[in-house]
Amino acid sequence: MIIDVSELRKSYRTGNVVTEVLKGVGLRLDEGEIGVILGPSGSGKSTLMNLIGGIDRCDSGKITVDGIEVTRLTDEELTLYRRERLGFVFQFYNLIPNLTVGENIEVVSNISTSPLKTDEVLDAVDMLDKRNRFPQELSGGEQQRTSLARAIVKNPGLLLCDEPTGALDYDSSLSILKLMQGINVRFRTTILMITHNSAIAGLAHRVFRLRSGEITEELVNKSILPAEEIIW
Repeated sequence: MIIDVSELRKSYRTGNVVTEVLKGVGLRLDEGEIGVILGPSGSGKSTLMNLIGGIDRCDSGKITVDGIEVTRLTDEELTLYRRERLGFVFQFYNLIPNLTVGENIEVVSNISTSPLKTDEVLDAVDMLDKRNRFPQELSGGEQQRTSLARAIVKNPGLLLCDEPTGALDYDSSLSILKLMQGINVRFRTTILMITHNSAIAGLAHRVFRLRSGEITEELVNKSILPAEEIIW
């Protein structure tokens, strides 16, 4: 999927105080690319991802994903957009505790229009042997692998990842990043990731630096590092 964002603005009001979070942001990510949005806490990263993901609405500007103008969709159309076209990976997994690994994935598969096979995605994230385990029986890295499998089982064109390694140790983080690169190659999934960790920028095709609600720099990497070569 191609992502095209232009002149995106978003503010929040608390009483008489208006806080401008995004100040005319623009970016583009081509189909099959990995993009990373870098920025400190409070820079507007999560707000930007929520707008692209159809979770929140902007004040002005335009977001186009796969030829669909997201900023003009109704609430019902946004629900279908999220369900049919996007996969989400969050920092804190959000797995259903009383369902097994396989069942957590099948919950999403059952409401998707063209899902991948559960065993196929479990194999892709090296979790096939843990299919019948419950989330509390898994390590943090294994829970994030399950979250990643759940996101890709619907066969989304776009995978949105909010600090996917933020709650993980170094080794688990490298494992998740390596899996994301593999998913990008295997399924041709466009991936957009937000993070404060600048080391992750090495595995992206495009890097956008966000500060105080504005894109201050865009980098295009001519060569992509394998996850195992990233050092931080």
